[in-house]
Amino acid sequence: MAYILAVDDEPEVLGTLSRALRREGYEVGQAQSASEAIQKISARRPDLLILDIAMPGMDGLTLCRQLRADPRYVDLLILFLTAHTQTDDVIAGLDAGGDDYVTKPFELTELNARVRALLRRAQRTEAERAIIELGNVRLDSSTYQVSFNGKTIQLTATEHRLLRYLMEHPNRALSPAHLLEAVWDYPANTGDPDLVRAHIRNLRAKLGDEADASRFIRTIHGVGYMVSPLT
Repeated sequence: MAYILAVDDEPEVLGTLSRALRREGYEVGQAQSASEAIQKISARRPDLLILDIAMPGMDGLTLCRQLRADPRYVDLLILFLTAHTQTDDVIAGLDAGGDDYVTKPFELTELNARVRALLRRAQRTEAERAIIELGNVRLDSSTYQVSFNGKTIQLTATEHRLLRYLMEHPNRALSPAHLLEAVWDYPANTGDPDLVRAHIRNLRAKLGDEADASRFIRTIHGVGYMVSPLT
């Protein structure tokens, strides 16, 4: 049984989340602040963290960055909750290291679908531990680290999964719609292409050298993205 920690300063939202997730068979913990969440994560690491962005005190973005800076939680799955109209929060959440997001007010069917997809991806990644090499780029799926231009870069779980898929299909232009199905496990014609764009941007930023990163993860205008060995 997966353990999910829901973090939101609104008791009503926490109640709705907890009831919905327990009906799906998950074990659910609750926290009403980032500081309470840190204590509970330290005591027991969740399989998934559902995290509100806008909270008093330490907000969800700051908590996410703090967790991603800790090697113990670099692969912790994080699903952000954000107000429907706050698109800047969505981008900021993905930039901070979030894996996915759901907008408030959320439909329970959408929430459950996102949760199932995230947990399925985690199980699939556990079964495919391996090292992949493409040219001089080396991806280690046991540590979520990639070696690029002589340096080692730490990736989040979703960044790793996206880069792994691209490296498994080199020299092939893959559309955002295709990647949403293959990497995020979304049903066809669902999901937000901006989710893919944000993670591609973050991957390139982490790789560091802008020119080489853009040549390695190429944008094929009107189609999508392609990984090609550097020459």
